Amino acid sequence: MMQPNLNPSLAALPSANWRDYLELTKPKVVLLMLITAVVGMQLATPTLVALDTLLFTFIGLALAMGGAAAVNHVVDQRIDALMSRTANRPLAAGRLNNTHALWFAATLCVVSIVWLDVLVNRLTAMLTLFGVVGYALIYTFYLKRATPQNIVIGGLAGAIPPLLGWTAVTNQIDGNALLLVLIIYVWTPPHFWALAIARQQEYAKAKIPMLPVTHGIDFTKTCILLYTWLLIAVSYMPFLTHLSGWLYMGVVSVLNGIFLYYAIQLKWFERPGTAMRTFGYSIVYLFALFIALLIDHAGWIN
Repeated sequence: MMQPNLNPSLAALPSANWRDYLELTKPKVVLLMLITAVVGMQLATPTLVALDTLLFTFIGLALAMGGAAAVNHVVDQRIDALMSRTANRPLAAGRLNNTHALWFAATLCVVSIVWLDVLVNRLTAMLTLFGVVGYALIYTFYLKRATPQNIVIGGLAGAIPPLLGWTAVTNQIDGNALLLVLIIYVWTPPHFWALAIARQQEYAKAKIPMLPVTHGIDFTKTCILLYTWLLIAVSYMPFLTHLSGWLYMGVVSVLNGIFLYYAIQLKWFERPGTAMRTFGYSIVYLFALFIALLIDHAGWIN
């Protein structure tokens, strides 16, 4: 098996190509976050978002999120090489080196902040910078290795895309935008802890203090169940604040019922693969919830 390239002075291997650089940006994760940002943009206005604002914001946020993800690849390459899920990532597998990856990440991050500052607004640019620093530096460099509450404390940085979309349109922070952030923030622990249960041995091997490693799998299952109940409560707030209507209320009720079913099954009736199925459904849950918000709101647009 190819050994990870940990020497930043070495040139990138000939096998490196554009797909490796694209993989550094974690496109699937970024796409989900961009969808929440776009929904935040649309919910901020009773009319359709101006096309130039939509495109400029989408591009700027995509660059920032991709850059932060690339930093995560650089910092976590030793861990990635030890875990089967991530062992084939470009840096862990040795197809790229640190120098190229860091220049790529830095370029994306700097260009994104300047882009948003010039073409969108300064508030969005500064909040995006907060998100990049929070995820790429505070979470990845420190929290991930320091505490089993890493994903709880660091989850705020990954939860702000709807706020960024909102401020891109209004140039101000609104309570409803913060509510969207809260939904993602509360969603993050049960989402990630389900994966951590499935990969508990690999995290232990990499000496990363994820909750199943430090407090055991059963305790983590309890936390997932409790956070699921909290998520259910928070998910109804857009309806209670009149940000959304009955269509959203109906959809989110179904989504919540399914999520609770998975959490209960994981806690008391686990079968092989339950943790990964819970993790997979959590992604569907967030995507469907924000699409429901968007469709519900679209009924109000003149």
